[in-house]
This record gives sequence, structure tokens and C-alpha cells, in this order.
Amino acid sequence: MSFNRLIEEKIKNVISSWNENDIYAISFLVHSDELSSYKGITNFPEFSVGYNTESECDGSSELSEERWNYAFWLQNNETIISSEKSDMADDLLKWYSENGIVDIGVESEEQMYDSEFNYIGKGPNGLIELLNLVSDVARKLQLEGYIKERFGHIPIIVHDLEYSWFIAEATKNANPYGEADTFLKAFDNGFED
Repeated sequence: MSFNRLIEEKIKNVISSWNENDIYAISFLVHSDELSSYKGITNFPEFSVGYNTESECDGSSELSEERWNYAFWLQNNETIISSEKSDMADDLLKWYSENGIVDIGVESEEQMYDSEFNYIGKGPNGLIELLNLVSDVARKLQLEGYIKERFGHIPIIVHDLEYSWFIAEATKNANPYGEADTFLKAFDNGFED
């Protein structure tokens, strides 16, 4: 089984356990944990899946930070890849190797910031590649109607903890029918109404 397919199956297993009837958005959180180490690789990437509900938003406006910033969400994500899940960590390392991705967890300081100290990096090596893979899996779930069948026309937000500049592109890719348009508008507005 391909790594993409393996991740898709793990995601579906998590999603199939959800019973709430007011889920309005799904979180695909991809980030590196500076305190995490696996087989000598520090800053090992993590991927988890969760959701937020209308009842958790408590009537917040359509473009509000409370609705779209993960920091305000339920924090119910279930981990799919991490240094503590050795089977998936091994599969991720194999996928990196097959795709020529090296120096996992390393980030070049020269490429992190522009001349005005704006972050322009793509995170530690391996992070953006995993984020793009996850975005492609999300896109497949949307294109095949898996998400719509379960929850209706809702977005999959592909993000890190900081909502870095590359999040918008990953989320656009993941939602080919415009499911994330409201999130992207809120993101562009800095989560301000």
C-alpha cells in the first residue's frame, strides 16, 4: 500500500469515529515538534486530525478568529504520525527516502526570514513535503465526496500551529470545490471580522 493510501485509511478510521452532528470544519494539523526526536532526527514532524463544532463556536461570526484559528478549537486532534507512533514514523521516513527528502528536521537559518524579518521559510526539511502530501489526501477525500457524504460541504483546513504563509495554498488545494473559501477570507483578513 502506498504511503498516501495508508494516510488516507488512517484519516478515514479517525473520521468514522466522530458522532457530533454540527461539525463545520476539519483540522489537518501538520507541524514539527522541536522537543520530539525519532531515530536521531530532532524536530520530527507530526500529523493529526480533528474538528470543530458550531456549538463550540457559540455563535461567533463567520470570519472570526474563534471560528477559524485552531487555538480556539476543541483540541480533539488524534495523532496519525509522530515520533511516538513508530510504525507511522518508520513509514514516513521510508517515504522521505523514496522521494529524496534529506536532512529531516533541519531548517536553514539563512532561508527563514526576509530582509524585514518576515518568516518566509517552509519549516524544517520534511515539513512542507508532508503538508503537501496531506493536502493532496484531503483533496482526494473532497473530490470523492467522502467528506460531503459525512458532513456536507465543509472545509478541511490544512495548517500548522502558526498559520504560516504556505497554509493558504495547501488549504486551497485540499478544497477543490471552494469548501474553504470562508476560512481563506478569514485567513487573508488576519482572522479579524
